[in-house]
Formats: sequence, C-alpha cells, structure tokens
Amino acid sequence: MRPELVLLAAIVGFATWMFRFAPTKLRFSRIDPAGPLRRFLVATGPAAIATLFTASVLPMITPDLKGDVPLVFGIGAVLAVYLARPSVVLATLAGAIAYGLGTLLLG
Repeated sequence: MRPELVLLAAIVGFATWMFRFAPTKLRFSRIDPAGPLRRFLVATGPAAIATLFTASVLPMITPDLKGDVPLVFGIGAVLAVYLARPSVVLATLAGAIAYGLGTLLLG
C-alpha cells in the first residue's frame, strides 16, 4: 500500500475522531454565541450532510433520464416525509423504500 494513502487515512481518521471526541470533553458553554467558533460548529453538521449527499448522488446521475427515476423518487420521498414530520429516521426509511420501488418499476 502506498504511504501517501496510509497517511491520508490516518489524518482523516484522526480528524473524524476529534470531531466526535472534542464535543464530549470540551466545555462549549463558555464560547461566545456570536463568535466564529460557535458559528463553525453550528455549520459543520449541515455542511457534512450536504457533502455526503453530493458525493453519493453525483455518480448516480446519468445522461439517460430513465436511470434517474429511483434517485428522484428517493429524494422526493425524503423531502416530503421530512417536511410532513421532521424525523430523520422516517425520512430515511421513506427514501430507501421509494428508491427501491423506483428501481423495481424500472426493472
């Protein structure tokens, strides 16, 4: 295995661990609510979700619109269920079921 890849994996693993470990040990109650650190921490969660969503969806988009039907069904179901009842669990389940049904309809 290439040393650059091992180093990159170690850096990413450490950063991920710190993002999970630091909030449990640091006292964030003393942070200025209008300060840059607070704004960074508040924005990190939605930014991570948007990044993962983009990285997951981009490879699925095809020039053939018929292949995008399950993706559109899944995203539509997630949005509809989450707007109706703000539950990440229900929205995720609805998206997975809708994606599966979209795939079944094409098959």
